[in-house]
Amino acid sequence: MLGFSAYLHSSLTKSDLTMFDKFVQAGFKGVFTSINLPEDDPQVLLTNLKALGQLCDENELGLTLDVSSSALKRLNLALPQDLQVFKDLHVTMLRIDDGISISEIAQLSQEVKIALNASTIVQSEIDELQDNKADFTNLEAWHNYYPRENTGLDAGWFAKKNQWLKENGFTVMAFIAGNENLRAPVYKGLPTLEENRYENPFVAALDMNALGVDRIYIGDPAITTTTFEQFRNYFVEDVLQISVHLNHAPAYITQLFHQRADVSRDVVRLREGRSLVSNEIKPLNSGVRKQGAITLDNVLSGRYQGELQLVKYQLPADNTVNVIGQIVDADLGLLKYCMANQAIQLVDIES
Repeated sequence: MLGFSAYLHSSLTKSDLTMFDKFVQAGFKGVFTSINLPEDDPQVLLTNLKALGQLCDENELGLTLDVSSSALKRLNLALPQDLQVFKDLHVTMLRIDDGISISEIAQLSQEVKIALNASTIVQSEIDELQDNKADFTNLEAWHNYYPRENTGLDAGWFAKKNQWLKENGFTVMAFIAGNENLRAPVYKGLPTLEENRYENPFVAALDMNALGVDRIYIGDPAITTTTFEQFRNYFVEDVLQISVHLNHAPAYITQLFHQRADVSRDVVRLREGRSLVSNEIKPLNSGVRKQGAITLDNVLSGRYQGELQLVKYQLPADNTVNVIGQIVDADLGLLKYCMANQAIQLVDIES
């Protein structure tokens, strides 16, 4: 499941509402917010949480609230005593930060979904939750995001931790960074994995999906229009949209294509390519085929004339193959997700 983040430091603006609607249209199903950030004014948090909760309820989105004992104290609230306050604000899950005991978490799990800290939970805490009759159907494991550069998690450690969590029956969640309007005060993205910090969020989401992460949330409050389109096309329409720069390409190059059912090692073969040829394709720009090159076989290739390919690994020049474009660097990671029969659309962007 996909989710996004909305923060409570100010009232929802028209721009925020537009962004919210874009996430909904792109297939996102959950919202994360927090009352833990020390820079936020506690006087406005509950008012803004009420507005956000109402919006989530109207759009049938789950709302997860990050809480801690210190944040609750600033609001003159306590858990589990004041749980109904948050239920009335349409909060559907509480992510427990610190200062709330295992016995209190177990009690809360009887009434509401609870997200535990995925990175720090250990076997003794699981045992204690069992001893306290926690409802494990309401418990999930959510990783943190890491605002400061170089502090994000190691991918190998992350994968091993998640394997252990899943062996213990947990649904696992992690954050990826946005790529627009990055969250203050550091402005370096809010990912769980350091390697995702400056990656295209769409590529990062597919990487998380491949790692078996169940819930993937964008930590920052926004992504670009192009990235929205990639999410919407893939998760709603099952179309892998790849941004490219084109050069001397036929007009049909931006139509919908499909990877062949038989997947090649070195290239993605677009099965419709040869059937679209109506005129002889002259040799042109037959240079080295870098990773991400878009190629079109010319007349010298005989019956392969019109073959369209996306190059997975650098290949030498071939005078029977024209290089007609290049996948943008940010989308090169999508080549590994061009699976058998995957629908693919190449979108030409300005250089």
